[in-house]
Amino acid sequence: MHDHVATNSLPIDQKTGKMTVGDAILGRHSIRRFKSTPVPISTIEAILHQASRAPSGTNTQPWKVYCVMGKRRDQLSQAVLDAARKGEKTEEYPYMPAPIGEPYLTRRRRVGYELYRLYGIERDDYPRRREAMLRNFEFFGAPVGLFISMDRALVYGSWLDCGMFMQNIMLSARGHGLETCPQQAWCEFGQVVHDQLDIPADQILISGMSLGYADFDAPENTLVSEREPLEHFVTFLSD
Repeated sequence: MHDHVATNSLPIDQKTGKMTVGDAILGRHSIRRFKSTPVPISTIEAILHQASRAPSGTNTQPWKVYCVMGKRRDQLSQAVLDAARKGEKTEEYPYMPAPIGEPYLTRRRRVGYELYRLYGIERDDYPRRREAMLRNFEFFGAPVGLFISMDRALVYGSWLDCGMFMQNIMLSARGHGLETCPQQAWCEFGQVVHDQLDIPADQILISGMSLGYADFDAPENTLVSEREPLEHFVTFLSD
């Protein structure tokens, strides 16, 4: 079964001319091809300012953001691509258990196969699958890369806080006519990112994120991963 297909425009409320919160949430999906159109720094600042209203335990606000553009973006991209092609991984932290069980494995494979289909890549064409994966480290063409880190001394609660901060970035971006792709893949080459962006060793890299204007004509941007119905994950309890 194929996943739902995305529209090629940003939904807005017909009465106000603005995107509703619900539309921002329901219309968000990972973009894997961006236009090269530059994003003004003032827009990035506005997005991050809005995102900083995310809740955090006792207002600790653990997140730090490194924003890369221009030559620094290109240098980082090339350094990580070089490391990836040599197989020189330096993982920041384990993201998934190994092996991963069900139902998570099936969900992961389903979205992966659908993405390969949209790329025009056969399932057993491993060289092209690898090259498609490496596009992560080109920011999928986006002009802006965001990297979120926090103090290594912090623990589980602060990871939760940073996740809410990242979600705010993605939703705020849509309100500014931009799209995103959260990319934990950068953390597989964490040491390279640390070195290239001068991230101190006492900070842990949580995730990267591509930010820019979506190329809605790209087939891969029609992929919207499916979600389980409420009855599969919600338990209602009452008197």
